[in-house]
Amino acid sequence: MLSIVSTQLTFLSYGTTARSARRFGAGDRAGAVREGVQASWIAVAVGVVIVAVSYPLAPMVMRLLVGASSPESAAVAADAAHWMRIAMFGVPLILLSMAGNGWMRGVQETRRPVVYVVIGLSLAAVLVVGLVHGIGPFPRLGLPGSAVANVIGQGVTGVLFAVRVIREAGSSPESKGFRPDRTIIVAQLAMARDLIVRSLSFQICFVSAAAVAARFGVAQVAAHQLVLQLWEFMALFLDSVAIAAQALVGAALGGGRLKVADTVARRVTGVSVVAATAMAAVFAAGATLIPRVFTSDDAVLDAIGVPWWFFVGMLPIAGVVFALDGVLLGSGDAAFLRTATLTGALVGFLPLIWLSLIFDWGLAGVWSGLVVFMVVRLATVVWRIRSGRWRQTGAVPA
Repeated sequence: MLSIVSTQLTFLSYGTTARSARRFGAGDRAGAVREGVQASWIAVAVGVVIVAVSYPLAPMVMRLLVGASSPESAAVAADAAHWMRIAMFGVPLILLSMAGNGWMRGVQETRRPVVYVVIGLSLAAVLVVGLVHGIGPFPRLGLPGSAVANVIGQGVTGVLFAVRVIREAGSSPESKGFRPDRTIIVAQLAMARDLIVRSLSFQICFVSAAAVAARFGVAQVAAHQLVLQLWEFMALFLDSVAIAAQALVGAALGGGRLKVADTVARRVTGVSVVAATAMAAVFAAGATLIPRVFTSDDAVLDAIGVPWWFFVGMLPIAGVVFALDGVLLGSGDAAFLRTATLTGALVGFLPLIWLSLIFDWGLAGVWSGLVVFMVVRLATVVWRIRSGRWRQTGAVPA
């Protein structure tokens, strides 16, 4: 749920990257920074609203998601609600980091964001072990300790990004300082509308999948979530290539360099497919060993076999889809991506997820839905790239 809430606001990174990169490519670095300033204002405002709304609703949301039809599931729902109420205070900081990543990628500054994120994650990694298990000088907090560790790590990263954008905006008179700019905020929110709908499609699908998997049993939902975490890890891994495409394509189109944009699209797709296929081979070879890194529970290990091979088989498809997503996001083609994602969700993912519950298809049905979802997205993004309609030049996305 925390991932869903935060990633629903991905326009703060993806949309800001597209807009900042185009301004940067057109020679307007101050304008690119100004995009980051306004995205930061949106991040703080939206983050505060999310905390205010989600805190009182956490117990109800967790009961709906888990089912709470037995003492065991009720206990899971209660623990999850407690964790969520703590972790939600990190949302404004997560969103501020997204905005910072967005404008800094847009101006081709990629090393500093990595340092900021690694500092926060490293701190959280140490604290989560200490606070959950009470190691060394840390108190033993159990499950809530991981939420506290996350918030602290996210806080450090968020503050680093905030300090950077304040300094950058203050150093250039052309950036107009750190004041809110209604015109830019409205333009960003207009692009955000399509990106939010796109993200919402993803999240509805994944929440539905978790809810259905939970109703097949504790071992099944654990296996589903374990493999899904690996899928999300690979999505982030491949996004590292796609995000580079966003910044490079945005800058190329901002400067009117269509041939450069075409070259980036081809090369990024090739690199992404090779990387995805190589990782698929690693996960296939480690099918019996890698799951044991995450759990020693025999029931969970038995259940993992089904989603595991769906996951391995989808990786080469993901290599193409994620790369071309990056190209289209960099071009500002958010409206098309919204429609393509909605189509995949309504045609493939959601029907198969709920049919698997009705007809007791188990995790095979759930992950078949994800496969169809990816195939539909593959067909649509390839068609869009070949059509050339994404190749619009200008200082901001058309």
